[in-house]
Amino acid sequence: MRAPEFSLQDQNGRVVTLDQFKGSWLLLYFYPKDDTPGCTREACNFRDSSALFNNKGINIVGVSKDSVISHTKFTTKYNLNFPLLSDESKEVIKAYGAWGRKKFMGKEYEGIIRKSYLINPEGEIVKSYEKVNPLTHAKEILEKFEAQL
Repeated sequence: MRAPEFSLQDQNGRVVTLDQFKGSWLLLYFYPKDDTPGCTREACNFRDSSALFNNKGINIVGVSKDSVISHTKFTTKYNLNFPLLSDESKEVIKAYGAWGRKKFMGKEYEGIIRKSYLINPEGEIVKSYEKVNPLTHAKEILEKFEAQL
């Protein structure tokens, strides 16, 4: 399946597009909110594993509906070393199926569903991760990437 195109600003205000990753692997991960416990753990695990991802030629990019300013604060606070893209309109989030009904403490609401996609150098989604555990997600991706080669 072809990955939906995107063109969004990162934490530095630079526009990042899917086309920029042609010829290399991309892990595109969607997360609910900057600087919350689960999202912070997930981002820090990606940060701490970034050398392993780089060694395999995999770029990491996060997406949420938080603003560029929020992303700037989040990346600075936790020294994150990959782009976080701001999708305040939720167009890209919805295009990737990462928006929907959620349940928390018995209440249902609409929000970002924690999902990730591994996109190959040709721009095709080769693996989607639906039920993401923020504590082990980076390790899971690396193990499955090794197994598929």
